[in-house]
Amino acid sequence: MQIRQLQVACDQVQDRLLLRISSQDDEEYRIWLTRRFLRDLWPHLARLAGKQAATTPIMGEAPADDAANFEQPFSDENATFPLGSTPLLSSEVKVDTLSDGTFNLIFREARERSFQLAVNAELLQTLCALLRAGAEHAQWNLALDDAPAPASLTPAIDISRLH
Repeated sequence: MQIRQLQVACDQVQDRLLLRISSQDDEEYRIWLTRRFLRDLWPHLARLAGKQAATTPIMGEAPADDAANFEQPFSDENATFPLGSTPLLSSEVKVDTLSDGTFNLIFREARERSFQLAVNAELLQTLCALLRAGAEHAQWNLALDDAPAPASLTPAIDISRLH
């Protein structure tokens, strides 16, 4: 799946963040993220970002012509919803490390629906920035910093179950 746009929006009534992912094929995936889930997920994202920063130079690279444009307003015209229009309420995530140094994040809800997001260094940085901004807007008072989590706080394998 080639990603066209990402958006993180705060729903004050539900007290959740809504992660919206739009593909080049006009498919839209929606995932609810609760404060607790983001708090538990963040150390893993920070650790992954630390791994990618150590192995992949990001700054100074020119984006490809077909690179995703995250500066445009989120467009949902003609969108189809492969998981349905009701957002997936993520209760766990699995992280698979691929041989090229990228990752697959697999968001699951109570073992029903799931969504797999392939993440490279640039997309991971963008996702982290959007989640941080969303948490700040929601006034969740989470310490979402850029530093990788200490090794004592992260599992030895890349599989995380969050609840």
